[in-house]
Amino acid sequence: MAAFMRGFEAHTYALLRIVAGFMFLWHGAQKLIGFPVEFPYPLNPMFWIASIIELVGGVLVLVGFQTRWAAFLCSGLMAAAYWMVHGSQMFSQGIKFFPLVNEGELAALYCFVFLFISARGPGIWSVDGER
Repeated sequence: MAAFMRGFEAHTYALLRIVAGFMFLWHGAQKLIGFPVEFPYPLNPMFWIASIIELVGGVLVLVGFQTRWAAFLCSGLMAAAYWMVHGSQMFSQGIKFFPLVNEGELAALYCFVFLFISARGPGIWSVDGER
């Protein structure tokens, strides 16, 4: 049934890379410049580093420049975010093992989407692909 999408694999992957980068960069913009909404917590040094990785990494993945390294760094950031913020709740509160309960599903999903992008590379519609 899904054979009709075979001819669009490269295009669909490019859209995944572009949309993931676009959505990710706004997390960094929120922390750094308070746009599109203010970040509700004070920025400590860890948040500053995370926000720079989110903003710059998101832009690099979006345009497909140094895609493998940028996506790998973004994936690692999200793995750290999951275990330091969301996953740590399961040790302190026991019942919060599942991402749905500890609210870590976005971090986990970003982690694996960026890991896939890092492994697959830039694809079409990218700066790296044009070089």
